[in-house]
Amino acid sequence: MNLEQITGQVVNAALEAGAFIRRERKDFSKKHVELKGRSDLVSYVDKEAEKMLVETLQPLIGDAGFLTEEETVSQNTKEYNWIIDPLDGTTNFIHGLPNFCVSVALQHKDEMIVGVIYEVANDECFYGWKNGGAYLNEEPIHVADEEHINECVFATGFPIYNFERLENYLSILNELMKNTRGLRRMGSAAADLAYVASGRYGGFFEYNLNPWDVAAGILLVKEAGGIVSDFRGGENYLFGREIVAAGAVHPQLLEVVKNNW
Repeated sequence: MNLEQITGQVVNAALEAGAFIRRERKDFSKKHVELKGRSDLVSYVDKEAEKMLVETLQPLIGDAGFLTEEETVSQNTKEYNWIIDPLDGTTNFIHGLPNFCVSVALQHKDEMIVGVIYEVANDECFYGWKNGGAYLNEEPIHVADEEHINECVFATGFPIYNFERLENYLSILNELMKNTRGLRRMGSAAADLAYVASGRYGGFFEYNLNPWDVAAGILLVKEAGGIVSDFRGGENYLFGREIVAAGAVHPQLLEVVKNNW
């Protein structure tokens, strides 16, 4: 299997879906918004973009499964699986904020082998494949090389449901606020992970995440030379609903998370 060639085809699919999202954004009205939960929003834009992606990706690998956020295709897992978030950052999109992405990953068994994140508003496409490196608009990218957390800016997200561990989470924020160059919350885990892969952020951590939020970013961070773990330092970060991703400072970031979690 030629992963570089497949990655190029996925990039084209993401760009096409992104162009659709960009067009719809011009005249989008909040009357099109549906509620999956109090703060969990969706619209026809998410669903149509997902259908476009599925239609393009389906022929690339025969008998591949799909795991998608909007479930516009039968959800099943096989040896190869496409993991898709057609519009990561829907709340940003709906409210006119610029951070939202198309995110597509290809999984083989338990491993990500292709990852593409297209940040639509900035027209930045992050992509990579197993053992092929990570790229931004055809230029190689690498995680930040800072060696101490006090030299870094970190990214995270805020929970929109399941607030049982909120005090623990706030304790992590408290420690990082006092010992780093700052925290950012953009509202798109895919963008956050792409920014870690490109060295903009020193690291990223969040809980209550779904596989489609992080699958492509996991591949990008690893191929950019970074480390990915769950909050305990293990490998249950795709389905475990928690993730820590960083470059050289990963052990320090993980220690802060573990000590407070």
